[in-house]
Amino acid sequence: MQLKESEEQWRSRYDALELNLRRQMTDSQESWRKRLDEMEMELLLERQWNERTSHTEEDTQLFICETDQLQGRQPDTPCETEHSEKTEQPQEEPMMDATEGAVVESSQREVERREESDMNDLKKKKKKKNKGWVVDPAEHFYYVWLQLMILPIVYNWVIIVLRTCFTSIALSYLPVWLTLDYVSDLLYTADMLIAIRTGYLDQGIIIKDLNQLKKRYLQSKRFLRDLVSLLPTDLFYLVFGIETPMVRINRLLRTPRLNEALDRMETRTSYPNTFRISKLMIYIFVLIHWNACLYFALSNYIGFGSDGWVYPNITNPVFASTRRQYFYCFWFSAQIFTTVGDTPLPSREEAFLFMIADLLIAVLVFASIVGNVGNVITSLRDRDNVFFPNHELVKGYLRSHYINKELRQRIDNWYQHLHINKKIMRENEILQQLPVHLRTEIAVSVHLPTLSKVTIFQSCEKSLLEELVLKLTPQVFSPGEYVCRKGDVGHEMYIIKEGKLAVVADDGVTEFAVLSESNFFGEISILNIRGNKSGNRRTANIRSIGYSDLFSLSKEDLTDVLSEYPVAKRHLEEKGRQILTKMGMLDVGGGQEECTVEKVEVKISCLESILDAMQTKLARLMAEAESSNRKMEARVMQLEWEVAARHNRSAEGEDGQWRGTTARFGGQ
Repeated sequence: MQLKESEEQWRSRYDALELNLRRQMTDSQESWRKRLDEMEMELLLERQWNERTSHTEEDTQLFICETDQLQGRQPDTPCETEHSEKTEQPQEEPMMDATEGAVVESSQREVERREESDMNDLKKKKKKKNKGWVVDPAEHFYYVWLQLMILPIVYNWVIIVLRTCFTSIALSYLPVWLTLDYVSDLLYTADMLIAIRTGYLDQGIIIKDLNQLKKRYLQSKRFLRDLVSLLPTDLFYLVFGIETPMVRINRLLRTPRLNEALDRMETRTSYPNTFRISKLMIYIFVLIHWNACLYFALSNYIGFGSDGWVYPNITNPVFASTRRQYFYCFWFSAQIFTTVGDTPLPSREEAFLFMIADLLIAVLVFASIVGNVGNVITSLRDRDNVFFPNHELVKGYLRSHYINKELRQRIDNWYQHLHINKKIMRENEILQQLPVHLRTEIAVSVHLPTLSKVTIFQSCEKSLLEELVLKLTPQVFSPGEYVCRKGDVGHEMYIIKEGKLAVVADDGVTEFAVLSESNFFGEISILNIRGNKSGNRRTANIRSIGYSDLFSLSKEDLTDVLSEYPVAKRHLEEKGRQILTKMGMLDVGGGQEECTVEKVEVKISCLESILDAMQTKLARLMAEAESSNRKMEARVMQLEWEVAARHNRSAEGEDGQWRGTTARFGGQ
């Protein structure tokens, strides 16, 4: 009763305040409007008076009479209708002019609309011309094209120096080399055409206008590099001969394209560490290949077989074959870079310089190999530490506190089970760097099938399930381990993903039921059901039979999610009441008292919300009243200024006429 009376009092006070405000607003608005109408009418009549060419006494008398009538005053002299007819007759011509002007304006508008439509059509045609085939850098086609461009780039890196140093190889397979050369040039040309039509992101939107793409590419340094790499340096064959493929050295300028392709592969591969090691080995292979070619060229310069360091004499049939020449040089170069085995001492200054350079490069190669392999091992260890708990730290803790052997064995078995079966325990930490929507999609694809099989959530909304999957925490229990005991305070509910659990008696031997995949338990203690005799205590003993994979959902997380889904909350509470009724753990009387308390709290919250709404409406009305009064006041001040200005102008005109008449009469 007190709540109803307070609610009625608040409503009556609010209605009275609103009525008073509206009355004040209407009264003030009507007074301001009356003043505005009077001043606007005076200005209109004064404008009509100023537009007339001749001013007679009859016209002035008529003007005064009209103003008195509009203002509600009695004129001193009666107004004649003839003057009104005289004043109405000259207004016919302006009306005709207005109609003609309207026709002219309409025709001009039609012409402008036609011009605008023509311009829009031209713009659309230009856009259609500019919208050709454009390559999206994020599409699969661009990725495949980059992989294809690896072949001509690596071919030029390997074959140009090989043909330059090993002349016999160059001349023996000359048609093959020339064909591959011009096929690679053709791919280079196609790559330039694709680069012209490759879009780029601007403000997060891909640009597909061909004019902008061409302008951006032609003004970049990449275009100059690509153009120089395709210059027809093969014409130097006419000067130096066909056995000098070094004239095509400019083809190596496409190396940044190779780096881009390898970076794309590294981001897409599922095994990035293996890819990094493979890429390093390819770089080392190319380096040893170049060094082997230079060693053979230097041996040719010094003289084959002149000493023990250079390549043996090719007149010897054993070392005369082309295959033997390349393999021997490659082995010698690899031996230098790896510093494995004894290499002959050089006897010429050129050979000494070559060996010094090779040894310095070998140091860098060894350091790069050790560094990359160390990074790979470190990243693998970090990955294991993120995926699985750190077993070494736990072992050290157990040793320092002298934990008994049986418990240590159970912990070791638990860690062993995680590693063998790849049970990841830190999913939220691993996916923390991803955006929320991506984390949601991953969690839905991994855990939603399990969550949707749970009977308590089958009739819930999909959005609710998507919220819940982000809150699930995986847990693994060992054989014989208790998940919960009867009488414990419940802080989370459990969903069985894999494994079997038994509901046992207090003695730990008698089994009442066996729970398997998609079953759940512990929801009664976290739903806060009214009338629950056990409160938030556990009502049963749950023990794992073997290794069991469970999902836990905490009470805080479930409450936060259900606060946004009241229908699902009522549905879950109803199912909980049914379970408690079957178990005889529901107090109906206590539940009714709590329901009445809850209703009172709901009414109080409703009254508070109504009071807040009334206050906001009152503040809005006050603001509207103030703004309307300010606008009216500004308008009246402007009109008063205009009226005063016009009165001053009319007074100055009358003074001028009076002076003119007096001067004319004085002259006469």
